[in-house]
Amino acid sequence: MTRRARILTAATFVITVAGGADNAAAQLLLVPMDRGQTDHLKAYGLAYRVLEQDGRAEWLLNFQGGAFFLPDTEGTRRQAALMGVTIQPVGVADEARIRGIIAQSNMESVVLEKATRVAIYTPPNSAPWDDAVTMALDYAEIPYEKIWDIEVLQGGLDDFEWLHLHHEDFTGQYSKFYITYAGAPWLEEEVARNEEAARDLGYPDVPALKKAVSRAIRDYVDQGGFLFAMCSATETLELALAAASVDIAAAYSDGTPPDADADAKVDWGLAMAFHDARIQFSPSVNSFSDIDGHQVNTPWKKQLGAFSLFDFSAKFDPVPAMLTQSHESVLADFYGLTTSFAIDRLKPGVVKLGIEGTWAKYIHGSLGEGTWTYYGGHDPEDPEHQIGDPPTDLALHPNSPGYRLILNNVLFPAAKKKKLKT
Repeated sequence: MTRRARILTAATFVITVAGGADNAAAQLLLVPMDRGQTDHLKAYGLAYRVLEQDGRAEWLLNFQGGAFFLPDTEGTRRQAALMGVTIQPVGVADEARIRGIIAQSNMESVVLEKATRVAIYTPPNSAPWDDAVTMALDYAEIPYEKIWDIEVLQGGLDDFEWLHLHHEDFTGQYSKFYITYAGAPWLEEEVARNEEAARDLGYPDVPALKKAVSRAIRDYVDQGGFLFAMCSATETLELALAAASVDIAAAYSDGTPPDADADAKVDWGLAMAFHDARIQFSPSVNSFSDIDGHQVNTPWKKQLGAFSLFDFSAKFDPVPAMLTQSHESVLADFYGLTTSFAIDRLKPGVVKLGIEGTWAKYIHGSLGEGTWTYYGGHDPEDPEHQIGDPPTDLALHPNSPGYRLILNNVLFPAAKKKKLKT
């Protein structure tokens, strides 16, 4: 069944809701998302819970950091209290005042219709480091299902509106972890698991399997799916799509391509976000290509700084405005195997949501009837996360603007389809 991406509408106005009898008999609850919110991350889960129970919600884009209107029910009030989410009852007069402000400002109200069906692409018994999206969903109490290669190749993506990619290497090189972690039990297990999957599914090797999975994911987006990826999945998915006729996972003793025409065989027309990148063929250099601006595990590694979110028009640039809802406009950067995206490697039409100098941190685009969003880095609250480090405790970061960007994407497919005003 074809999924259709909905065109949405969407940053910060503060209003104090009046008290009194009118609000005591309120029909709506305002969930502020500015600095007055006690737990921004669980607020997304509260909105999701309302949708899951067939309730109606509204996202007030650019109003109080992207606040929510939820129906005022005893159940919603109780759930907000249990989750530690700040809510404010809104009576008829205050509702009219808020809607008047939205109508006359760079703001928009977006109706949220249904709970998004979420899938996380992750291997069984995945390696012992954490995934930021999985942690965000768990903390916000948003349900999801795990899928991997066999489900993807057998049409399992049709059951979901939204897909997040595990920090996978879709080129089949196991993120070149053999450079540093050769002989590590978890790496040997990962290699054995992938090789077994390739054999069982009838592929000659793991790179061939991953290329097939990459094409299935691209088809999912083209047919209306919403894709969100972080870290190495962003770059390697694109390389796997583009380098269909190049064995980029082969071991080259001298670091040269398999033949002089290897780069010419890369078809960037199949990629969604990038073009004209130079693939790093050397097995001794822990980098995939020159797409990543920071080159984290190389001698020419760049230092972290901060990235800035663009301020989009909620009425005329609805999708990017929604994806950048936050109570902060400048965020601390954080490393990943792919940390950032060189701006000169972006295809025309790619929307830069967040940038740091000549690098983009957060980008978005569309393909066919669907959309994709890429967010560089591994963990917004752990700038230098290493393999084996303990997972981030999001209870210590309930107001994380970096994690808010992840959860903006989860609510994206829930929005009602709405025509652009241009």
